[in-house]
This record gives sequence, C-alpha cells and structure tokens, in this order.
Amino acid sequence: MSKEKNPRRVAENEAMAKARMLRTSPQKLNLVAALIRGKKVDKAMADLTFSKKRISQDVLKCLQSAVANAENNHGLDVDELIVAEAYCGKNITLKRGRPRARGRFGKIMKPFSELTILVRQKGETA
Repeated sequence: MSKEKNPRRVAENEAMAKARMLRTSPQKLNLVAALIRGKKVDKAMADLTFSKKRISQDVLKCLQSAVANAENNHGLDVDELIVAEAYCGKNITLKRGRPRARGRFGKIMKPFSELTILVRQKGETA
C-alpha cells in the first residue's frame, strides 16, 4: 500500500526546470529571459551561448536542464520544443555596507534571483 502518485504540475506536452539562487537582480535576469521567450530551443541555446551578459551561462544551464527533463522524464521530441515561458522572481538579498563620510553607512544590497523555464512540444496543442 503506497501513496498516490503526485499529479503533474505542467501539461503532458510540457517540461519545466528551475534555477534558484542566481547571483543577479531580477531586472537583469529578465532581460536575458526575454531574449529566449517564444523561440525554438536550438535558436535560444545559440543566442545564450553568444550573449555578452554574464548571467546568460546560468540561463543556458537551466534551459538545457528543461530540455533534458522533457526528453528523459516525459518522452518529448527535442527538435519540436519551444520555450513557452521564461520568467524570473526575487530571492534573498544580502545586506552589506560600506563606511561613508561623516560617520555614515552606505547600504549595499546584493540581490539573488530565481528563474523558471517551461518548454513545450510544438507539434501538439494544449
């Protein structure tokens, strides 16, 4: 007697991957996420590989993870995948500081972000 199987969080023709604790602000991460939204997976990987943004390598790793999840866990065809959704959110913020003039303290915020990428098989409709 075992527990019930967990229901899928995404549709049958979709796969998802998350990257947490990315050391950049959500605003900067969203610029890179907007670069790949709605594109075919191979074109999105090529764009991320040659992007000059530092965080694009972490976004590429997350996209590769989503593609691997689609292929291995859900049996989807890699050649028909598109990036259906790519969105980011806030995570923790490290509070640091620096001494300033006249005994004051300058706050330095070091934000972290998280990224969610959802890939969908193009051939089917859902």
